[in-house]
Amino acid sequence: MKRSRLPFFVTLGVLLFFYLPIVVLVVNSFNASAYGGHWEGFSLRWYLKLMGQHDILTALENTAIIAVTATLVSCILGTTAAFALHYYKSALQRYHFVLIYTPLVVPEILMGMSMLLAFVALGVKLGLFTIFLAHVTFCISYVAMVVLARLQDFDMAVIEAAQDLGANWWVTAWRVLAPMLAPGIASGALLALTLSFDDFVISFFVAGPGSTTLPIRIYSMIKFGSPAVLNALSTLLLVVTFTLVWASQKLTSNKGEAL
Repeated sequence: MKRSRLPFFVTLGVLLFFYLPIVVLVVNSFNASAYGGHWEGFSLRWYLKLMGQHDILTALENTAIIAVTATLVSCILGTTAAFALHYYKSALQRYHFVLIYTPLVVPEILMGMSMLLAFVALGVKLGLFTIFLAHVTFCISYVAMVVLARLQDFDMAVIEAAQDLGANWWVTAWRVLAPMLAPGIASGALLALTLSFDDFVISFFVAGPGSTTLPIRIYSMIKFGSPAVLNALSTLLLVVTFTLVWASQKLTSNKGEAL
């Protein structure tokens, strides 16, 4: 029986639909033309011009600060949440799981609006701190789910053996549990860092004056027109994002080091 080639062409069409615009964007970032309508020769002028955009560099600094701090806090809270969900079995943990899982399924626009209303009701001034709190809220869920998946194959007898040998709980957590979960924690951290760095919708709602992040700045550039510089900036972001995602997938698939 002759195999149908329809699935191959459908897959090829989907891949072209998703990735061809990205390829065009990357190529145009090296185009001397300001609008990319036609090729005027290879040039790095837009990357050089990008380095002189102080507002973009300020937005990048804000984004980096929020992404790093939110990732660190999310790793601590997400890892402890995952361990509690795995180790302790009670009716309360079912509500805990729902609380952790909810940010993964709630639409971002709904989360952004609800957080904005909460901050306004509490009288919290909008700025980098409110963006940080909002990012921690959804990053915890991703870290917790990645670490929880690691714990599914974790042998709890190792912890009991360490305690039988005289190690207290803190020594067991630091010398035994943390090293064995390190690949899962690192994978969750890279995923949280990527999501925080790229977030636009939630940040747009909870950002205040002087707290513009890079995605918000890119949105402003699209509205008022800076296509060539935007192509260069997007290409650099693609490199960073794909590198983080690749590293996250590498750590996730490396089960041998996690156990």
